[in-house]
Amino acid sequence: MGATLLDRAELRDFARIAADAKVEVIITPGPRSGWDTGRQLVTSEGSLSGLRFRGADQLRYVVSDILRAVELGFRGFLVLDEGLLWLLSRMREAGDLPEDVVFKVSVFAGHGNPAGAKVLEQLGANTFNPLGDLSLPQLAAIRQTVKMPLDLHVYLTDSFGGFNRFYEGPEMVRVCSPCYFKMEPGPACVVGPGALYKPWVSGKTLADWGREKVKFAQILHELIQESYPGAVLSDWGPPDLAIPQP
Repeated sequence: MGATLLDRAELRDFARIAADAKVEVIITPGPRSGWDTGRQLVTSEGSLSGLRFRGADQLRYVVSDILRAVELGFRGFLVLDEGLLWLLSRMREAGDLPEDVVFKVSVFAGHGNPAGAKVLEQLGANTFNPLGDLSLPQLAAIRQTVKMPLDLHVYLTDSFGGFNRFYEGPEMVRVCSPCYFKMEPGPACVVGPGALYKPWVSGKTLADWGREKVKFAQILHELIQESYPGAVLSDWGPPDLAIPQP
């Protein structure tokens, strides 16, 4: 649902809980293309144009949401527009954003090749989520091109294809490290019936979903250790994570 729909007290509590647990938080800024009044995005052909912000006002809204979250202690943000990524990186260089702010490029940005990954890295991305259905050789080619960590889906909603790549996890580690694994099982992320990232999804549903994801992460870790015992899992709360600083 994004940071916009959380009030300052909720965001402060969120930041404090995560900081105490030494857990990274990647905030999704609320203002995004789907919130706008423009309708090209929601047509079957217009959606092929991609999720980009419409006009300077939309950029101003999302930057304002990020500044609000930074003020409350958050240091990690999901980005899906290359223009916004460029702008945020310039703000970080100029000192308008803290130098330790992390920008994670979303799978919704739609990048899936080494050249696109390199462009994102040059624009200031700290991590990058490529398309979820790339083959191991395709992922390896991206890894050879960029140094930033890759965010890799091993379980993704039916709306994205509904695949489970747990048993490819060890090879993903071998060819893609450093990497983070992402698990988003369910009917849909944000579009269609059963979409999980909507403000009206009940807290109980999200809590149950979170517990399932923790279990799946444990299963994936076990599979990786069995097949690739030399793989190293990061310690708890390593310094490169965007842990809130309330």
